[in-house]
Amino acid sequence: MERKPSGVQSLDRALQLLELLAEAPGALRLAELEAASGLPLPTVHRLVRALVDNGYVRQDPSRRYALGARLIRLGESAGRSLGSEAGRRHLAELAARVGETANMAVLEGDAVVYVAQVPSAHAMRMFTEVGRRVYAHSTGVGKALLSQLPDERVLALLRRTGMPARTPRTRTHPAALLAELAEVRAQGWAIDNAEQENGVCCLAVPVPGAPMLAAVSVSGPSGRVTTTRIPEIVPRLRAAAAGLCADLHGDAPLITPED
Repeated sequence: MERKPSGVQSLDRALQLLELLAEAPGALRLAELEAASGLPLPTVHRLVRALVDNGYVRQDPSRRYALGARLIRLGESAGRSLGSEAGRRHLAELAARVGETANMAVLEGDAVVYVAQVPSAHAMRMFTEVGRRVYAHSTGVGKALLSQLPDERVLALLRRTGMPARTPRTRTHPAALLAELAEVRAQGWAIDNAEQENGVCCLAVPVPGAPMLAAVSVSGPSGRVTTTRIPEIVPRLRAAAAGLCADLHGDAPLITPED
């Protein structure tokens, strides 16, 4: 998902370079950053040099560039403020009980951002990088997040982001999504049945009362995470959400459903 520009050109360009480095499978040369960013080489060199000088980017002996160690502290601090440390405790319990990947996500601006994850033990599993930004309309966690907003704010968000089709099953019309969100509010859970990724199903619930808009989910192959498992999985999701909310407020221990 595209990052929203700040209006400060040099800042936007520097952040663009950081994101390109984050997405790259390895270190990149200046020419590769130039090609990927579309920025002039002198601009790339100037911005990368400033990022290196401040520790946000590092240069290896082969004159390639990668993210620097100073970002680790920022990431850890951001994770704490978003509740990812508390989230992982509850996600670990959830993943163990359900046997699938458990996720926590928040709504940041117009995007869904995954802030914590505990993968399943299966060889075939759903995997989403922590920090990944995705559209809200095509994901279970996104629908759980949007269900906590009034329809007017949902429509305003959709006007800004659009509703691109991720798979043939993605909802691409606002009216259809609003109708589904009404169902999510009534039943307390959301589903993404191969709407974000082919062959992947996700069940999600909001984290009501959390300091920020948050949701937790369970994701896995559609052959394992089926609608017949909703009565089993949703209560565990709700228990994880309740425990996480209590932890974020600092007033309760881990909460899990009875076996």
